[in-house]
Amino acid sequence: MVYITLFTVSFLAATLLPLGSEALYVYDISQKHSLLLLWLFATVGNTLGSMVNYWLGLKGETYLERKGHVSVEKMQKARGFFAKYGGWTLLLSWAPIIGDPLTFIAGVLRYNFKYFALIVFVAKGLRYAVISFLASSLSV
Repeated sequence: MVYITLFTVSFLAATLLPLGSEALYVYDISQKHSLLLLWLFATVGNTLGSMVNYWLGLKGETYLERKGHVSVEKMQKARGFFAKYGGWTLLLSWAPIIGDPLTFIAGVLRYNFKYFALIVFVAKGLRYAVISFLASSLSV
């Protein structure tokens, strides 16, 4: 159940919802659950959540802006960043505040989905690997 909960929280945290999965991830590490399984479930859940953002970008940018779920200003800023640096900006998909809009913008701009999935998986996986290392190193 621990892994399914982490997967779900990680998935939701990667969508445009204001959630974070790091605290639960660190807590689960402190409870001595399998580090590999925690990493896998968190990474896959977070990556799939980003894929939801991509899909929303493909299908619903105008609707989400109109409903106030995404601000026009944030979208313009993310578009400019993405236009300047291309798909490599998705390496920042793990970052708070800017990561979710970047994955959304990738959908809006119809960025190649295979590259999107690969880059986002690497970025999310590296983030959870760093958190794993820090949490394991700092535990007593």
